[in-house]
Amino acid sequence: METVLGIDVGTSSTKGVLTTLSGEVLSSAVREHQVSRPRTGHVEMDPDVWWEEFCSLSTELVTSQPDAEVKAVGVSGMGPCLALVDGEYRPVRPAILYGVDTRATEEIAEWKAELGGDDALLERCGSTLTTQAVGPKVAWVARHEPDAYARARRFFMPASWLAFHLTGAYVLDHQSASQSTPLYDIEQRQWYRPWADRIAPGIELPELKWAGDVAGQVTSEAAALTGLPVGVPVTVGTIDAWSEALSVDAHNPGDLMLMYGTTLFFINTVTEPVRDVSLWGTIGALEGTRNVAGGMATSGAITGWLRELFGSPDYATLVAEADVVGVGAHGLIMLPYFAGERTPLMDPEARGVVAGLSLSHTRGDLYRAALEATGFAVRHNIEAIEQAGGSIERIVAVGGGTKSDVWAQIVTDITGRPQVIPRESIGASYGIAWLAAQIVTSVPAAQWNPPVRVLEPRADYREAYDALYDLFRTLYPATASITHALAARQFS
Repeated sequence: METVLGIDVGTSSTKGVLTTLSGEVLSSAVREHQVSRPRTGHVEMDPDVWWEEFCSLSTELVTSQPDAEVKAVGVSGMGPCLALVDGEYRPVRPAILYGVDTRATEEIAEWKAELGGDDALLERCGSTLTTQAVGPKVAWVARHEPDAYARARRFFMPASWLAFHLTGAYVLDHQSASQSTPLYDIEQRQWYRPWADRIAPGIELPELKWAGDVAGQVTSEAAALTGLPVGVPVTVGTIDAWSEALSVDAHNPGDLMLMYGTTLFFINTVTEPVRDVSLWGTIGALEGTRNVAGGMATSGAITGWLRELFGSPDYATLVAEADVVGVGAHGLIMLPYFAGERTPLMDPEARGVVAGLSLSHTRGDLYRAALEATGFAVRHNIEAIEQAGGSIERIVAVGGGTKSDVWAQIVTDITGRPQVIPRESIGASYGIAWLAAQIVTSVPAAQWNPPVRVLEPRADYREAYDALYDLFRTLYPATASITHALAARQFS
């Protein structure tokens, strides 16, 4: 039986799936892990864990189907991340993760001024410098850890790290490169050497390919560790959110993918460049496509945090309690900025707020407020995308948050936008498996993972949610000076 393997490194776990060439899931597995938060604003992970978990998952999945013949391997992972390695491909320090790591605020301000400001950066790179960008993270290491930087020779992200260990190729996909601001020219689709040489001196940049291109073949050394056959082709791969979009056929003009996970991500496929300081203009995972993207710093991370505070009851129990509570959480509004916020606020010093608490509020009220906070932030991002010039004709949801309709229905009611729910909600590992399958077959994405239902907004809820959304939007500017002052104490 011919199969493909897809493995994705996420923020809280690495997930793998073995499928047929038509998308039937034969087996799946997960390896949970935790990121390191050594200081407020610092979010890191040991890159070696990514490869160790790949080997473990691959071995389990391949041996679970003795008659499976793996024809191609797909890799993806969270990003954009910065894993600097020395000349022997050994990490010189833990990898610095994507926009949830907010350490490089000084470098962002300095390099933004050095390179000509927002307008110059938007024109060249599609995005300005934010906590999401790779360049300021490089500059932070050079400034604060000069010994580590002196040993650094190359940089990886999770997907490219897996591809390297499997094949020996030092490659990166264009999509991931386009989030390595200011190293990449989004119109020329190549590294922009004048800025790359200034902000990342001494770093050899990887060869650029498209996510679905073949990075190389599984080596004998990798085969011995993974259970894969020698010579199997491996995709270049890409960032997990873009793999998620592929998994639900949300990469056509007018599509908006909502990825419900530890964070929440938005990808709108556009036909013309969209440049706005509150969003990210990027290259698409597929050649010839481009996107405007956004992302919250937390979403599922908050529900997980609340669950721990509540004594770790089942998520199903908490969701059921939140569902019973109803609109407005009995007079609570939450700002979900517990780790700062990415788009559209671009405020790494934002913090979470719960307004309206009384002694009568329950854990169900708080959990409902967290789910609604996500919905309000989604609506804020949708409005920002459309105001910037994006076009949203269809919203497709994917990720763990779609396993129960409660959370996604709340988002639908708050935004007033229907959401398409596909058959499989596995996410990025399933999407990168589809891309790997394209090496040996040509199954359309819509056939790989067809939609099974559409959540429609409930008209009876619209008036109440419109009023609550107005309060939500008012709460951030009303409390920002206080939360910024408190954030400064957390950084000290």
